[in-house]
Amino acid sequence: MNKITQVYLRFPLARRIEHWIMMLSFTILGATGLPQRYPDAALSRAILSGFGGIESLREIHHSAAIVMMLGTAWHILVMGYSAFVLRDQMSMLPTLQDAKDGMQALLYNIGLAKVYPQMGRYTFEEKLEYWAFVWGALIMGLTGFIMWNPITATTYLPGEFVPAAKAAHGGEAVLAVLAIIIWHMYGVHIKRFNKAMFNGQMTEDDMLHEHPLELADIKAGIADRRPNAATIRKRQMIYYPIAALLTLGMLAGVYGFINAEETALATIPPITESAP
Repeated sequence: MNKITQVYLRFPLARRIEHWIMMLSFTILGATGLPQRYPDAALSRAILSGFGGIESLREIHHSAAIVMMLGTAWHILVMGYSAFVLRDQMSMLPTLQDAKDGMQALLYNIGLAKVYPQMGRYTFEEKLEYWAFVWGALIMGLTGFIMWNPITATTYLPGEFVPAAKAAHGGEAVLAVLAIIIWHMYGVHIKRFNKAMFNGQMTEDDMLHEHPLELADIKAGIADRRPNAATIRKRQMIYYPIAALLTLGMLAGVYGFINAEETALATIPPITESAP
């Protein structure tokens, strides 16, 4: 007789779609950005040729950047709704316990601790990844604006900021791609395959292994205490106008980002033909 495995909803469909959109835009940004940082590499030349040259590559890179900015704006609105309207616990915020969990995990991995740390909704590794993405998005957004709009940027900043932004943008891109390939791929797909972003669910065994404290809260009935419908409606009446103004502000920011000027910093040296 087959044993029925209990499953728990971890991510609803909307959150999974958001994740996939951000993942695809990040992948395209990496695939079109790194060839511009390393234009002399054989693979970069092949990618440049496959995309029809540097101008086409840059257009695709810029389009993926716009999708990433819009996805980030949407994430801010969703998090605002979660925090203000639903009063969800902000379990992605780092705490001192995360540092303790990280130290205990290190000691466990080198054989100096007997038990692995027990963690809740998000592990310290997941929080590190999330906030590293936030930090990376801020750096890439700022440096990307300077490179996309160098004349506008140098109206307010010294000219040295343009080559500095170019160096920081490329360096952060390499770091981000390596972090995904080494850290994220291993932790989510190799060490223990996590299917939550595919089907939205985790089995009880996986929950017990990855998020035992959250599982205990679920079984105790205290993991998801949502306010009643009347309270939610009152908070929505406050949040929706604020969210609408915030949306307009963020859309205006994205529009200004991509339309401040027609000039963009060249990312690779021009290719000149030698005289016959």
